Amino acid sequence: MKLRSMLEVGAVGAASAFLLAACGNNSGKESSSKLIQWQQPSNLTTLDASKATDVVASGALNNSNEGLLVQGKNNTVKPGVAESYKVSKDGKTYTFNLRHSKWSNGKPVTAKDFVYGWQRTVNPKTASQYSYLFDHVKNATEIGKNKAPLSSLGVKADGDYKLVVSLTKPQTYFKYLVAMYPFYPQSEAVVNKYGNSYGTNSNNMIYNGPFKVTGWTGTNDSWKLVKNADYWNAKNIKFDGVKFNVQKDPNTALNQYQTGGLDVDTLSGKQQVNEFKNSKELHNNNVASTFYIEMNEKTNPVFRNANIRKAISLAVDRKQFTQDVLGDGSKPAVGYVSPGMSKRNGKDFTDDAGTKEGVSYNLSEAKKLWAKGLKETGKKSVNVSMLSDDTSAGKNTTEYLQTALEKLPNLKVTAQNIPFKSRLSRSQNGQFDMVVSAWGADFPDPVSYLSLFTSDSAYNNGKWSNKEYDALVQNAEGKDSNNAGKRWDDLVRAEKLLMSDQGIIPIYHQVQPIVIKSRVQGIQFFPTGSPYNLRNITLSNK
Repeated sequence: MKLRSMLEVGAVGAASAFLLAACGNNSGKESSSKLIQWQQPSNLTTLDASKATDVVASGALNNSNEGLLVQGKNNTVKPGVAESYKVSKDGKTYTFNLRHSKWSNGKPVTAKDFVYGWQRTVNPKTASQYSYLFDHVKNATEIGKNKAPLSSLGVKADGDYKLVVSLTKPQTYFKYLVAMYPFYPQSEAVVNKYGNSYGTNSNNMIYNGPFKVTGWTGTNDSWKLVKNADYWNAKNIKFDGVKFNVQKDPNTALNQYQTGGLDVDTLSGKQQVNEFKNSKELHNNNVASTFYIEMNEKTNPVFRNANIRKAISLAVDRKQFTQDVLGDGSKPAVGYVSPGMSKRNGKDFTDDAGTKEGVSYNLSEAKKLWAKGLKETGKKSVNVSMLSDDTSAGKNTTEYLQTALEKLPNLKVTAQNIPFKSRLSRSQNGQFDMVVSAWGADFPDPVSYLSLFTSDSAYNNGKWSNKEYDALVQNAEGKDSNNAGKRWDDLVRAEKLLMSDQGIIPIYHQVQPIVIKSRVQGIQFFPTGSPYNLRNITLSNK
């Protein structure tokens, strides 16, 4: 989860040179606020766990609500609403024993809330982009195709505090899934009460997590997470909460951090990162996230030509981009799946699946393939738009890519930088020629990436399609799911096929540089799933 991400990094403009020269690498003032002040690069989009797709919403949901299990360190899970659980010998039945906990309106959280929440997410009327995560739950796929009733979903309440889940086949990473927000409980009464406005602002929602969201109207640039007194473990939440402030300009955000207006800030570009390279306030968070270009094969036939796609990829110098434009420690893409996701026999997945094909830079070869592709498509020139966010990072990224790609003869690229929420909507609705997207892994397994580009995936916005690829991912999730070696080989072959056919164009694997004031301790960041956990924070009295 890590969910549909957005451009959060990029180069800073020339104006930052003056700012940084004035600031130096001193930590500056620290806030005396009882709330942590945290910069966000884009707005909160929704609090509806069935409809959220992005990292900002993920962070808010993960800390204002709680599932059966909770993410822990080093790819582990911990008890959440479920005090304990057991798995049947065949790996297809999970039984969760729930603790007695409450919603923020004082009502009990019961197994029925999980049944309703899961049913609502898989209900095709909800149009959840995360419904595919339930595909191993009995009848979820049939329900999604309107071939089975919601009541047949393989999740049942055995009384108020026992939940029984039936899978159609074993799923080794299911424990990670139930810690994600699409699997959170939802109150049917509250959903019905608010109707279409459910989750569209902080008042039209209830919470069962350590914090409640307040002050969000649905369109404003700030919101708070404040301590939830009804949370089952409220006594161990040691601070008042967090105020999130949207600031798209990284220079303004850094200035606010230096003058004590912010406690947490995401740095942008090598100038900012270099200023803090010797500071204890700098935290380089490895994020299992890959940024890539997606091409719309449905609406723009030129992208159905493999040579055109390969030429565009070969025209991008990823090393130059990460070093000279980003400069934040992010790495040139070695493929689509990010390094560090999974290992077998001591080897990282990218060691087996990695190939120069699909991620190399060779401008002369790019021009040859481009000419060949133009001839095959009957085109003399190509004019396309490139969609991205209107953040400083998004603008710098499209500016670099525009310059790089227009080295291909008779290719004109027009940058379209729009608000994140609009970009996300247009991506999902296929309203683009090319779009700079990112995917952060939901759980530590390569299939979290590779399942996105099967022909029927809701996230396959560009509509690239390959039957062999579909079969490989299906085998990994089906007949080979209990054979670790065969499953690994299926996913390795799928990754290589995606790259050889240039279904997408990976650019880089993200490293997120964040500065945190010394008064704030205990923020836990995750490379997969939700971006962070605030439950263990302590705040000094500085």
